Amino acid sequence: MEDDELIPLSALQHFLYCPRQCALIHVEQMWAENRLTAEGKLLHERADQAQTGQRHGVRTATAMPLVNRALGIVGVADVVEFYAGDTARVMPVEYKRGRPKQHRADEVQLCAQGLCLEAMLALPIEEGALFYGQSRRRVRVVFDSALRELTLSTIAATRALIEAGRTPQAEYAARRCDACSLIDICQPRLLGRHVSVNAWLAKQLEDD
Repeated sequence: MEDDELIPLSALQHFLYCPRQCALIHVEQMWAENRLTAEGKLLHERADQAQTGQRHGVRTATAMPLVNRALGIVGVADVVEFYAGDTARVMPVEYKRGRPKQHRADEVQLCAQGLCLEAMLALPIEEGALFYGQSRRRVRVVFDSALRELTLSTIAATRALIEAGRTPQAEYAARRCDACSLIDICQPRLLGRHVSVNAWLAKQLEDD
């Protein structure tokens, strides 16, 4: 698969969080910062610098480029740990600013990293870890058959969304939308009620 056909790993997380958010970012190329995304950047600062190190028999690589051309996905792992021993063991670690979530978007993004490492290293990648900044703890994630199937179906659905080039209708959900940095661009409270764009623009001009 050509480079311009590869889907960013981050798009999988965006898709499961909200397909409209995914389309705004990866189809319409829109982005906005808020406090949560800024905190996330700070958490990633160390991992975003490509380097290797070794401690207690574990070699670590930060900001490691990943790709699986058969699946058409590409990205960067925050950290990949290589464990010494008779059996080669490799584990991706993804940093998140918040806390463990009820949905599986973070797990799917991590599992996709594992699928890339399997393709690149020709080794089975059985698990990974999510490090959450709010709790300062790791959560172990096993790449079992159910998670792998969910990850593969998410890759297919995300590809279909991006290739279609259409942004889904807004659907307002307070718990999801109010924390989204794109809420002012998305306008889910208005457009989710099927208010036309022309009507929304007219309202803005009226308010001004």
